[in-house]
Amino acid sequence: MRILYDASRLMSRADRSAPTGVDRVCLAYAEWLLSRPDVVTIPVRGRKNRLVAVDTEWFRRFVGELRARWNGAADASGDPAHEARLLAALTASVRPNLSVISPPPAPSLKKPADRSRVLKQFFRSRHVVAPPAADLYLNVGHTTLHEPTALIELEAAGVERVVLLHDLIPITHPEFCRAGDGAKHHARVANTLRYASRVIVNSASTGDELRAFASREGLPQPPVHVAHLGLEPVFIDGDIVETTRPYFVHVGTIEARKNLALLLTVWRRLEERLGERTPSLVLVGRYGWENEAVLDHLERSPNLQGVVHQASNLSDVLLARLMRGARAVLAPSSVEGFDLPAVEARAMGLSLFASDIPAHRELTPNAVLIDPLDGLGWLAAVERAAQERPAPPTPQSAPSWAGHFDIVAEAIGLTPASPLAGVSKDL
Repeated sequence: MRILYDASRLMSRADRSAPTGVDRVCLAYAEWLLSRPDVVTIPVRGRKNRLVAVDTEWFRRFVGELRARWNGAADASGDPAHEARLLAALTASVRPNLSVISPPPAPSLKKPADRSRVLKQFFRSRHVVAPPAADLYLNVGHTTLHEPTALIELEAAGVERVVLLHDLIPITHPEFCRAGDGAKHHARVANTLRYASRVIVNSASTGDELRAFASREGLPQPPVHVAHLGLEPVFIDGDIVETTRPYFVHVGTIEARKNLALLLTVWRRLEERLGERTPSLVLVGRYGWENEAVLDHLERSPNLQGVVHQASNLSDVLLARLMRGARAVLAPSSVEGFDLPAVEARAMGLSLFASDIPAHRELTPNAVLIDPLDGLGWLAAVERAAQERPAPPTPQSAPSWAGHFDIVAEAIGLTPASPLAGVSKDL
């Protein structure tokens, strides 16, 4: 099968030393396609609302380099000194005077363009040649979908169109997103429903949101297949960060929907009660949209100095060690489509305190589920765990990429790798 794989998002991450959840999915799909002997992978990217081909051999090397970098096996552009300061703060026998935090983004300056990455994309994309004939187009990064030209041209050429949708949050909760993101995502999802042959979603709750959106908008509903995302091998087994003082970890972009302002308010109250015995909190993730409330706490609250730390661009290896050593992983989000870090925590056998929302009820049913508005409930749960390590939680089987791709293979007409392939759910 000749498959056009939309690598637009993955190529845009060429200079990143650490991936987001969606980035991990894009990389996993690229590796899966390149590994299958029954697939000819044709990488493409969006250019002026159309698809252009990318040099296949360069793309294969690029995927390998990304995997090595994101696994911490190659030199990264992160700050090793920052990682060392974080570990020193967590393992110190007494509370540090200052928190370890990444520099916040400049409020009014755009990040300078990485000219080398842009040039690589330009020269590795045959920008005057359309992609070759193919059987199927696969898009798992939400790119190229806000305008229907590419999908319409693929349909006219008889190419099947398969899209993975991660969530509908910019549509259902636009208050948590940049101005304009809601309209853009509305266009992506509407174009997908109109022109995709079939849709893959990462959870049944995302599928429910998609079905409700299609009904409200009067849009067609192509077949929808639910395939839970797999975990990276580094998150299954390994060592831990050992400390004399307890700490907790939150993993995810620092943005409004993650409900971190409530979590930091809880931590301030903890510090008022416990003083020097206050457990540490590590926020692992990049700064995202509408993070001012979190930054105000981190930079200006004297109660949180030396207690709450923030780190970006950690390798998977160090992140997994931090998660394993924590008293609990915290996931207080107001809304999620999948929440990969929460699923990773439960698959690792870690204590997880998560918000009581549809995605967590589906994906982490054995976690301690607390309403995202229940500040006193979060305070009580964290304080108990700080005083005594929670009992090992009921084990939860880890979702695997093999199981995910068995469902995808079956949906698109390939032979599943496993003789007991997952059965996709048609919504």
